[in-house]
Amino acid sequence: MSAVIARRSFLKGSAIAVAGASLALERAPAWAQKRELTMLSFNHFVPASDDELRRQADVFSKQAGVTVRVDTIAGPQMFAKRAAEVSSQSGHDVIVTGAADPFLYEQQLVDMGDLVDHLGGRYGGWYPFAKETCHTASGWRAVPWFWVAFVGSYNEVQFKKAGVQAPKTWDDLLKAGKVLKKQGNPVGIPISQCTDANITFWSVLWCAGGKVLEPDGKTPAINSDKAAGVVEWYKELYKDAMEPEVLSWDNASNNRFLLSGKGSWIHNPISPYVAAVEKKMPIADEINHHNSPGGPGGIHSATGVNSLGIWKFSKNIPLAKDFIKFLFEKENYNAFIKGGSAFNQPPLRGFAEHPIWASHPKYAMLPKEAEYVHEQGWPAKPNAAVQLIVVNFVLPNMVAKAIAGMPTKRALAWGEDQIRLALQGKLETKGK
Repeated sequence: MSAVIARRSFLKGSAIAVAGASLALERAPAWAQKRELTMLSFNHFVPASDDELRRQADVFSKQAGVTVRVDTIAGPQMFAKRAAEVSSQSGHDVIVTGAADPFLYEQQLVDMGDLVDHLGGRYGGWYPFAKETCHTASGWRAVPWFWVAFVGSYNEVQFKKAGVQAPKTWDDLLKAGKVLKKQGNPVGIPISQCTDANITFWSVLWCAGGKVLEPDGKTPAINSDKAAGVVEWYKELYKDAMEPEVLSWDNASNNRFLLSGKGSWIHNPISPYVAAVEKKMPIADEINHHNSPGGPGGIHSATGVNSLGIWKFSKNIPLAKDFIKFLFEKENYNAFIKGGSAFNQPPLRGFAEHPIWASHPKYAMLPKEAEYVHEQGWPAKPNAAVQLIVVNFVLPNMVAKAIAGMPTKRALAWGEDQIRLALQGKLETKGK
């Protein structure tokens, strides 16, 4: 009797299984659906670079049998977007970090040491400033992706007409700028809430021998005679060599300024020239570049290293690492450099020999910038406080206050107070 019951149970179970199988053929189970990997980046200043990134994402999608979606937003919006995704513990899998973000979000980002070691061993090692950007006390929290040289971009025709040379120092820029403004071709440095304003201030301050933080990364150093001299320099440059519009510039404003034919000089990557060439603008022939200026403290230039991090709340961590590894395959990374028309500079020494640097005389000086570059925060190493100073635009806001009439010493004291709040973790991440 028990054998009969067992047989009946088997037949009944088999019938259910067959019915279930037929339903499965009609409707695929959820686990069989194609996975989606998402990445968030900023709108690239060389649009062809985003095109190349998406092309590579499509190739990886086909190879891995997944869907890869690359979303891009305006650069200044990235600050708030990163903070929002951490707050909600949801969002993209791969996220582009800037400057010291890996320190600010150290506890929210996946360890990338295995991937960093693999790539460094394969491609000649990482530049020190790139490593400092991503290597926290907890290990590697992001993979350096590319950095951007901020050089002097200038209109050679306007300089020649004014009888001045491309500036080798920031004081040279002030002197030349006074002449150029009288000619109707002012120079331009943003004093506003944008990334470019931060980068230029750090550069000028270092070249004057000043610093924002002591090397220990815990002690404010902005309230100094050298920093006061830099603020006075800004005030004079603003009054005698620039236009009031610099107080409201965004990251694209200086590009438009130079390409309009009015502006004579900006501290910026090569993107205006690239845009002029792509759009066949006659002004492309007039634009050239020179190394970032120096000063009594030497030649120093800030940069923002763009890196690739993976949130801990991502459900696709191994896949995300595979995708990043794919982006660094030699053929792909070389195509990324080319797609960015030399804008995307590699953090790995092995890619520095790309022929694009030597193929164009207006690009030839770019690799040398790696000798002068520091990440924002230097001589301190990047940390969470540095990133709070950066994303809250403490330094350009301090200069703007002085230009608006606040005494320089008072403006520096205000900046010092904001830096102390950042060091205490009491300065909120606002961005723009």
